Amino acid sequence: MQAARAWIGTPYHDQASLKSVGCDCLGLLRGVWRELIGPEPVDMRPYARDAGEAGSVELIADPVRGFMNEVVLQDRQPGDVLLFRMPHMRVAKHCAFQAGPGMIIHAYERRGVVEMRMPVEWRGRIAFVFRFPEVS
Repeated sequence: MQAARAWIGTPYHDQASLKSVGCDCLGLLRGVWRELIGPEPVDMRPYARDAGEAGSVELIADPVRGFMNEVVLQDRQPGDVLLFRMPHMRVAKHCAFQAGPGMIIHAYERRGVVEMRMPVEWRGRIAFVFRFPEVS
């Protein structure tokens, strides 16, 4: 959580991943990974805003399954990565860090990286939960 919190205040910038300069939600995940683990293990190419509006390819979940541990929703804990279906029933395209009970850290359009209470309507939109591998 310390690494994710260090990004708070980073401006929102679509398809970017530079602390204090700019990032989107995926860029936040990528940047925290680089800080804690090292080089990104897969090429997480930026995707267009309308990507995934039709079809069933999981743009974020499918690539990360090979290097992050999938966790049952009820077992999530601070530091886990939450993937949301926005809008409901489409592919998961928004990600955030579970910061604590009811709290998330994410890159929010027009506000940048923030820690905030998870909106009630988002709770039912959590599609996947992933945990970073142990850092030695």
